[in-house]
Amino acid sequence: MQITINWRSAQIPGSIIVHLIEKITLTMLKHLNPEFAHSLVLRLLRYKLFPKVKTYKSRLLEVNLAGLNLENPIGLAAGFDKNAETVNTISKVGFGFLEVGGVTPLPQYGNEKPRIFRLQRDRAIINRLGFNNKGMDFVKKKLIHRNCSIPIGINLGANKDSGNRIKDYSKVLMTCGDFVDFATLNISSPNTKNLRELQTAKNLKNLLSELEKARAKLIKNIPIFVKISPDLSDQSLTELIEVISHSKVDGIIATNTTLSRDNLISKSKSEIGGLSGKPLKRVSTEIIAKISHATNGELPIIGVGGVCSAEDAYEKICAGASAIQLYTGLVYNGFTVVNEICFELEKLLLADDHNSIASAIGSKRSDWL
Repeated sequence: MQITINWRSAQIPGSIIVHLIEKITLTMLKHLNPEFAHSLVLRLLRYKLFPKVKTYKSRLLEVNLAGLNLENPIGLAAGFDKNAETVNTISKVGFGFLEVGGVTPLPQYGNEKPRIFRLQRDRAIINRLGFNNKGMDFVKKKLIHRNCSIPIGINLGANKDSGNRIKDYSKVLMTCGDFVDFATLNISSPNTKNLRELQTAKNLKNLLSELEKARAKLIKNIPIFVKISPDLSDQSLTELIEVISHSKVDGIIATNTTLSRDNLISKSKSEIGGLSGKPLKRVSTEIIAKISHATNGELPIIGVGGVCSAEDAYEKICAGASAIQLYTGLVYNGFTVVNEICFELEKLLLADDHNSIASAIGSKRSDWL
């Protein structure tokens, strides 16, 4: 078994031993079934069997995201902790914010197994999970008892066999909305049949109208983001931005997983499901730039897709993102990558004479248009 240490990450004070333990663990986990490996990591986190990490903090990394004050712009994407069972532990590894879910009104198993596939050579993952979760009532109980200081959001989903998916989103928001700091409308998962049809202008208008009614009933006035697909045509993207710009939506998350399989070389490349990881990096950044350009940089964007390093995160910020999320990057690099990104991101900001994240947002947008 060969263990390779990333010495850039090891420069962060107190991280050498943690990094070594993590690399050994990652090497072992990659030989296990992907879904079993994921459930094992969640179990370790639930029971706090995880080495303490000294998080990297800097005033330069602080940023305001749709009214949320973040210590840094690096967040955990939805999908890792679907049931909000590990937030108290994972909030201490260096993230600036977390997102749990997707959460549906009723518990559901999701699609049949196997449904997660590692594409090692592509540094990617294909999943067809299908909103597997324990339901909004279970998640609500977990959120009520959370004990963490960073913002937490919830990814709103709809049950597979629901007769009214628009009502499903509203139910989850009204049940859990007062116990989170933001909500994400997930209408772009490719693993629930016909879900992406909600991205059309007419359907989205109706959905956003109902969701705004639900938000108005909450005690907290939390920001709402819409998570979009990377597979939209330019025309569909333009129409979607137009609808969102004339609504009370607070921002966009760009992007979800893709159905594209361009230039993949791994064995499992033909599996059905959404592709995440390195192959998604360029297309998601291009969409971020298009949204930023279309909205004159006035609509907050969370950039997701292929972020594995500070350079990847900085690229998306300079294209127009106010904050970043990652998930697949954790699978291949472990949790220490969060502090590594923050550590190196500060250097990148200073190298370009930026004194804050805010001054870097959209600074190189034209490179992607």
